[in-house]
Amino acid sequence: MNNNKIEHIRHSLAHLLGASILELYPGSKITLGPAVDNGFYYDVDINGKISDADLENIESKMKELIKTWSTFQKKVLSKEEALKMYAGNEYKEELINGISEKGEEITIYQSGNFTDLCRGGHVENMKEIKEGSFKIDRIAGAYWRGDEKNKMLTRIYGIAFESKEELEAYIKQQEEAMKRDHRKIGRELKLFTISPLVGSGLPLLQPNGMIIRKEIEDFLWSLHKNKGYNRVWTPHITKKELYETSGHAAKFGEELFRVKGGDEEFFMKPMNCPHHMQIFSDNQFSYRDMPVRYFEPATVYRYEKAGQLSGLTRVRAITQDDGHLFCRVSQIGQEVSTIVSIIKSFYETMDMMNGYRVSLSVRGDDQSKYLGSAEVWEKAESTLEIAAKDNQLNYQIVKGEAAFYGPKLDFMFKDAIGREWQLATIQCDFNLPERFELKFVNEKGEEERPVVIHRAISGSLERFMGVMIEHFAGAFPIWLSPNQVTILPISEHQKEYADSIYKLLKESDIRVQLDDSNESLGKRIRNAKMSKVPYIIVIGDKERDAKVITVEGRNEKLEGITIDNFLERLQREIKERTLN
Repeated sequence: MNNNKIEHIRHSLAHLLGASILELYPGSKITLGPAVDNGFYYDVDINGKISDADLENIESKMKELIKTWSTFQKKVLSKEEALKMYAGNEYKEELINGISEKGEEITIYQSGNFTDLCRGGHVENMKEIKEGSFKIDRIAGAYWRGDEKNKMLTRIYGIAFESKEELEAYIKQQEEAMKRDHRKIGRELKLFTISPLVGSGLPLLQPNGMIIRKEIEDFLWSLHKNKGYNRVWTPHITKKELYETSGHAAKFGEELFRVKGGDEEFFMKPMNCPHHMQIFSDNQFSYRDMPVRYFEPATVYRYEKAGQLSGLTRVRAITQDDGHLFCRVSQIGQEVSTIVSIIKSFYETMDMMNGYRVSLSVRGDDQSKYLGSAEVWEKAESTLEIAAKDNQLNYQIVKGEAAFYGPKLDFMFKDAIGREWQLATIQCDFNLPERFELKFVNEKGEEERPVVIHRAISGSLERFMGVMIEHFAGAFPIWLSPNQVTILPISEHQKEYADSIYKLLKESDIRVQLDDSNESLGKRIRNAKMSKVPYIIVIGDKERDAKVITVEGRNEKLEGITIDNFLERLQREIKERTLN
């Protein structure tokens, strides 16, 4: 898909939406209508009442108007002309004054009878918008300019693609996404809880959820422990001076949680890196010790607005599978290669390597956003690009997306239904070592400044768990499944044999449940399948007498297998982390 083309289509449709709103709801005040991922929206101070039931009328009006539109005509206005045109619309007046203060050109675009304040970016002809390629999707509330102190506006969303087929595929994907919603599955499988007494964005993991988290954490450590990493631990609060030195105090601002103890003031940590700098600084390293590698799955805290919080994927307590490497410039390439190998192993196991891509995020034009000199940034950016080429990564340079302390490689992976998630990251940092005056002794006996590489494989354990719940639709591979086997004796006559199998599996560290309740066998099988357990063992007289079992897996049925053979299979699948 041509990104410029689809963006122009979506932006043109936003104009069409604005025009339709004014015809259907005279006296409404339109504000901003941009193109966004998968579609467009318009924020409107609506005159009257509007609900989801009105979406079809709005879409019909757009389809009616599009037949009367052809091209977009640009016109440059003076500030006075623009203010006169939009007199009475305080939102447009604010935008016009802001544009004028910046010394920028004030432009409007007209198509049909509709004129909008706009910077441009439209289709050359409305015939480029194919029939059936867009749909009005939903209504939401949005504060003017995203500020809670301002008036709540009505945001009307539309979705749009280059063809009807692409739109239908997207709608189908969204329907599947609703079935896989990790909040819904999390409730059904008792994975996590959001308690109003604890607070929004602070999920509590139930026993089933903790099993998944621990398995992910153990897998991550297994990928690092033989690659020179050492585990460390850092506290959850720190003096504000640490973040003033690192620059995080200025960077995070209102996102920081503040804690007071007696007369002392502390911050809840939003990042682990400044703490790891202190651990490195308390040692006398030489070039022979480099690289030094620290690993810590640590929880950090950031104040996210309540309206942005969502289940596990957007939280205020974030457990990063964090790692920091202190190395020489000459070692960056090898260290990045090692991290890339870990990332590939991890995501191949999750069946997410197909169609991955990497953003090499570098500075934007506004240099004031970034710490450090231009020389340091050029060195960091070129070093990461060389490493990306050497590792044959499917990468693209993205301006303006770098961290404030250095460039980064952001890895994007697709889940089972084709949605893209930004998960792993590798960040190259020449700035924090300067700010903390880190050093080691080189071959000449001189002090040398290390480079820091920040890396996270899963991104955060909470968000990654949310992605995994949706990726697997709750039907986790056996090594991740909270319950790996459910045993169902048909009646009490098989209970003793079922107990012996339960005991054997339990002693072999298999997560197993025995359901010998008074419910019918059919209901117990349904319950087991609804819990998405990988294997169900059904035991009748035939199995008991022959000392065998019948096993129903997700994709196969094993009849007359011995418990020893089945246990061997289970242990192999768990050890190899198969997807089954």
